[in-house]
Amino acid sequence: MLTFPAPAKINLFLHVIGRRQDGYHLLQTVFRFLDFSDQLSFAVRPDGLIKLHTPISGVPEEQDLCVRAAKLLQKESGVNLGIDIHLKKIIPMGGGLGGGSSDAATTLLALNQMWGLNWDKQQLIALGLQLGADVPVFVFGKNAFAEGIGEKLAAVKLPSAWYLVLIPPVQVSTAEIFTSKELTRNTIPIKIPPFSIWQGHNDLQSVVCQKYPDVARYLEWLKQLKNTTIAAMSGSGACVFAEFTTEIAARTAFENIPAGMSGFVARGLDDHPMCQSEE
Repeated sequence: MLTFPAPAKINLFLHVIGRRQDGYHLLQTVFRFLDFSDQLSFAVRPDGLIKLHTPISGVPEEQDLCVRAAKLLQKESGVNLGIDIHLKKIIPMGGGLGGGSSDAATTLLALNQMWGLNWDKQQLIALGLQLGADVPVFVFGKNAFAEGIGEKLAAVKLPSAWYLVLIPPVQVSTAEIFTSKELTRNTIPIKIPPFSIWQGHNDLQSVVCQKYPDVARYLEWLKQLKNTTIAAMSGSGACVFAEFTTEIAARTAFENIPAGMSGFVARGLDDHPMCQSEE
């Protein structure tokens, strides 16, 4: 059995710049990977069956993104092998940290290797997009400026940073936020390069804060911290984060979070851990 990481991501900003006729939103965002990961373990089966041994409560197996990714790759590649999947879930669900998408991408990357398919990145990215708009960046494997619905990716170099991520006690529905009548969809597009991450914002943040007071409360606590370069919500929430230039500053802030709040400290990565060997 082989074990692989599925890292979390944060969106350093997220601009909604339009909407396609099919309802998908046009975005501009910067994804950053974090040193905070789910763990996926796989063992090849000769019988073609795909079996998840660690089901998530409330998620039917056929809807699990790991299972869907494995079945899609199996179908599209024509391989007759199967897989046993064991998922150790660390990334909170409904938190805007991309856990499910990351799990799907790690499944594609790992099975491409373990099934001996040798598909290239673009083939896997195209497959990932069928599973969700955030899956391609995890297959792409580098911190990225993303456009379109999240599939047009350009690698970006980001400064070293540490993050305090807080986890409000709510799960936010991405679909609910993107269909909200309060969401503005006309942010002026920016060009890359150059752009400043710190001049960006998250267009979803005000809508989520209005609907989920806990998110607003956690974010306000982060905004009053000193020595932060960014304090914002990731993706469609619920998780919020503050960026620091040093580990000690992030950990000091974490030690002072109010009773009842939960979160974690993580280092910002330059690359997806499964892609570092490609350098």
